[in-house]
Amino acid sequence: MSQGIDLTGMVLAASPSGEYDKRVVLLTKERGKITAFARGARRQNSMLLAAVSPFSFGTFVLYEGRSAYTLVQAEITNYFAGLKEDLEGTYYGFYFMEFADYYGQENLDASPMLNLLYASLRALENKKLPDKLVRYVFEIRLMVMNGEFPQDVIYDASLLEATRFAIQYVIQAPLQKLYTFLVKEEVLTELGRLQDRIREKYIDRRFKSLDILETMLK
Repeated sequence: MSQGIDLTGMVLAASPSGEYDKRVVLLTKERGKITAFARGARRQNSMLLAAVSPFSFGTFVLYEGRSAYTLVQAEITNYFAGLKEDLEGTYYGFYFMEFADYYGQENLDASPMLNLLYASLRALENKKLPDKLVRYVFEIRLMVMNGEFPQDVIYDASLLEATRFAIQYVIQAPLQKLYTFLVKEEVLTELGRLQDRIREKYIDRRFKSLDILETMLK
């Protein structure tokens, strides 16, 4: 058997596989988005039982196979337990992970995306920040990373000046200062309408978690 490799990452999605196993999708710093199987992880006495849940962030030890990885060990440093206590926040988190899954690719340095996802989930736990604002910031920044956000909207005179300033800030701000601002309700509403149009234009799929989230918010 090949030597195990240590990868830093987060569980984006998990699903049953066979009677006792789990299939997980990981976004990793070193190898981008990968699929791994955790043998026996659904057994109640498995050391991987909690580690293969969505939101789990830490170091994962895996063996590389021809078409997938086998997860054998994990050291989780953040389960985002606070986020899971809030149903609405949980679904925002699920959406963020599904959005990251959409853009994630294998064998690429995913450090910027992983750092953004981690910071955004932390921002969702901050009750001083509106969840919608965190969502729009996350969407914009991730689309910018992947070259799909039309940055010329900051010159669109039909938008409020405060909206254009907010977008410019999201595009340019260092990650550690990305979630350090608030906007008025009218700006948040305009930002949401704009981002919905941009997402629908440039992304060719629907997100199940977003559909559920929007139904909850109605």
